[in-house]
Amino acid sequence: MPEMTSKTANEIDEGKIKENMKKLEAIFFVSGRFLNMQDFVALSDLNPIVIQEVLEKLKEKYDKEDSALQIIEKSGMWKMDVRPEYSDIINKLATGNAEFSKGEQETLAIIAFKHPIKQSVIIKIRGTKAYDHIKKFVDLGLIKKKKMGHTSELSLSDEFYDYFNVQESNNPFKEN
Repeated sequence: MPEMTSKTANEIDEGKIKENMKKLEAIFFVSGRFLNMQDFVALSDLNPIVIQEVLEKLKEKYDKEDSALQIIEKSGMWKMDVRPEYSDIINKLATGNAEFSKGEQETLAIIAFKHPIKQSVIIKIRGTKAYDHIKKFVDLGLIKKKKMGHTSELSLSDEFYDYFNVQESNNPFKEN
């Protein structure tokens, strides 16, 4: 059996790191949202120390390669996203392929425009199907729901701004 040299060990380690980078890239590509450490552990079967190292290497890789993609870290969560200077291209593509139904989009638009808004008001405007829309948005973390008497108050979450890649201060929906 050939003797294990430090060069061979380094090549094996480098190969593992590259393979782990590919795993996390695939996870980022498919998820399209911010992921926390638990998400990465569950999806990759890697340990948090390895994941942290690989995330840093991926971030460096995309920064160094002058790529249209970037790895964003916010409050212990990570997301692969298109750099802001290319968001106009993405917006053109996104308008044709709706992730949400037309009804869901309309419900979310009202919440975004009027937030905070009572759920009962949304139901009066949009009808009872809005209950399903609201549940979906809460489950996705796009809106926050706070109980107020017999109804709930709905407001936009930080996830909403991250998901739609807008800053709260630049929110075109919010009246000043």
